Amino acid sequence: MFSQHPEREQIRLDQVLATLGNPIRLQIVRVLADGSERSCGKIIDGMSKSTLTRHWRVLRDSGVIWQRPYGRENLLSLRREDLDARFPGLLDAVLNAET
Repeated sequence: MFSQHPEREQIRLDQVLATLGNPIRLQIVRVLADGSERSCGKIIDGMSKSTLTRHWRVLRDSGVIWQRPYGRENLLSLRREDLDARFPGLLDAVLNAET
């Protein structure tokens, strides 16, 4: 069972920055930045399911992504509208930064 997605007002800057500071999670956010909703198994190849599950949880719990069940898998999407409302320009600055 998933923990609750935080409400927009509960998304904290320190948690978002810590989440996006991880290169794997930043890569996931870059993939989702096109606005699509993707199956969790179709974002990053070559990682164990348990490792990816941990990244999904951190992203979800910090308010960076939506995660919803769909059949036997989960679909992920970026919470761009919420992040832009809470921290205007932050997501674009992070996505456009050189790695």
